[in-house]
Amino acid sequence: MVTVGMTVGLAFVGYMATYLNGLRLGQRQARLVRINEQLSEFYGPLLALMEANQRTFDAFHADFALEDGRCPICDVLVPSERDLAEWRFWATTVFIPNIRAMRDVIVSKADLLIETEMPAVLLELCAHVSGYEVTLARWTEGDLGDYVSIIKFPAQELHEYTRDRFARLKIEQARLLGKQASVRLARVA
Repeated sequence: MVTVGMTVGLAFVGYMATYLNGLRLGQRQARLVRINEQLSEFYGPLLALMEANQRTFDAFHADFALEDGRCPICDVLVPSERDLAEWRFWATTVFIPNIRAMRDVIVSKADLLIETEMPAVLLELCAHVSGYEVTLARWTEGDLGDYVSIIKFPAQELHEYTRDRFARLKIEQARLLGKQASVRLARVA
């Protein structure tokens, strides 16, 4: 015979199980929303811009490489006037707009970082862009002496950072969606 106390106890246990399950599902949904925002507003755009910039730079290097394969801007102490003119064209048309867009993603969407502190590589990228702002201002005034940023572009570190964080989030997204994650990013040949 079921007593009133047992009925109330079973109802309470059922209510608690339903409540805890709803809480867990709500937390899971909130985590999925956050990951989707991180991917679509921060790490996805940053990765796409970084990859586009790298592939375009590789194409620039392939088209304008010296006979010995060296980059006419990166690997030469005194580039020729022709190479510098071509570099300024590519820099103002493609490279600087790309790195500005990367900086803008970092500055405007920093709340979507995985980390609790701003990673050094992202600060280095922002400093690189600031260095190019000075170079561009000089070009505008007719001073063509400087042709690169005073701060080196953190290409390798940024490449590793963006690919790693994007892949981590895609794996977590797939897990939350109940899918098997297999994240492979295309490699530049």
